[in-house]
Amino acid sequence: MSTCVGFDLDMTLIDPRPGMVVAMDRLAEESGLPLDGERFAAHLGPPLDEVLRGFGAPEERIPALVARFREIYPELVIPRTVALPGAVEALAAVRGLGGRTLVVTGKYARNAELHLRALGWVVDTLVGELWSTGKAAALTEHGADVFVGDHVGDIRGALAANAIAVGVTTGPCGKRELLDAGAHVVLESLAEFPAWLAEHSSRADVTPGGAPGSGRANPTPSRVE
Repeated sequence: MSTCVGFDLDMTLIDPRPGMVVAMDRLAEESGLPLDGERFAAHLGPPLDEVLRGFGAPEERIPALVARFREIYPELVIPRTVALPGAVEALAAVRGLGGRTLVVTGKYARNAELHLRALGWVVDTLVGELWSTGKAAALTEHGADVFVGDHVGDIRGALAANAIAVGVTTGPCGKRELLDAGAHVVLESLAEFPAWLAEHSSRADVTPGGAPGSGRANPTPSRVE
């Protein structure tokens, strides 16, 4: 197999929720704004500026709030973050089949890189600060055949890049929600990904639409009974 598999970061490869709660609550304390760390951590995915608007932060304060969050992030979030089940094995499965690994995240790239370093992970390419269909630019540029994510935004990004959209239910979106967004398959976690990849890599000469010779697997859509 010669392919590129992309992964989202938060709640796909890693679980940063404990630190996210602490960091957002710290920002609330410092700013005097009604920010809610628990609510924020339960719905990871959208860009931070959108989240802050949702909490009612004044528009003129958002750039400074984003900058401060990024500043306190390494101390408060990185040490509290753990790998999700199957993450290490999923990355290894791609490399084991001769593929390239790509991480595309909405997170500030410098902090995303700190997560990878802290966990001792090496990926071929990391791209940050892209969300939903905006991820398609990086997926297309780096030739991603598959993109794996926990949020409907990840599914939309994969489809916009004509990549196979693999959902995982380790984040805020359930199986039905991911399928309704267009996911070709939904896994409970990355623990199921190596077996899925092995199965579909054997069909790597067929595109999602069935055209031969593209190097993309032909996914079997998942269904909710």
